[in-house]
Amino acid sequence: MNQQIEEQVLSRQNPHWEKTYARIPEMFGDEPSEPVRKTAVIFKQEGMTNILELGGGQGRDTVYFAGNGFTVTSLDYAAEGVKAITEKAQKAGVSQAVNTLCHDVRQPLPFPDAFFDACYSHMLFCMALTTAELECLAAEILRVLKPGGLCIYTVRHIGDAHHGTGIHRGEDMYETGGFIVHFFSKEKIEHLATGYELVNVEEFEEGALPRKLFAVTMKKSL
Repeated sequence: MNQQIEEQVLSRQNPHWEKTYARIPEMFGDEPSEPVRKTAVIFKQEGMTNILELGGGQGRDTVYFAGNGFTVTSLDYAAEGVKAITEKAQKAGVSQAVNTLCHDVRQPLPFPDAFFDACYSHMLFCMALTTAELECLAAEILRVLKPGGLCIYTVRHIGDAHHGTGIHRGEDMYETGGFIVHFFSKEKIEHLATGYELVNVEEFEEGALPRKLFAVTMKKSL
């Protein structure tokens, strides 16, 4: 019964994000994140142009990719987020390079095998997703990547100040201020890299707290 209650709690994150995006149009600011700047350099060096972005939020990183010569398919499960991404791409004059889709990553990705050059995600993996759901997501990303394709994602880790605080929602998930965060250990990163080559795990900080994160790079075998 407790597990069922927790699953219901996790599912309620969707309307919470919808309301938050509607109330705060620039929740994360309008400047591209530092991870997307670094990732764009890597993708360019590798000749990767067709990008899948998971958890596009309100589009600050999406627009950065599109403005730097990439074609981006950006997914978010909040309709308000998808709307914001679309509007921001139009305003920036890059809408021809941006495809948006409202999609819950707990469901299979709606793309054929070996479709994308690379996948990028800034803090989507550390949302209210169970380890089992993350395993399925990692496998789906592997499926839609071309051989040699890269998956670069960021997650808050167990050294973060918020880890262990607030309401425990199972596994390493804690709710603070209405938001549930799944905090990662290096062991969890290694576990989710099954089927990939784990290229790099780098620690960095972001924001005023500051949030402590891992930037993870995984590669699909040729």
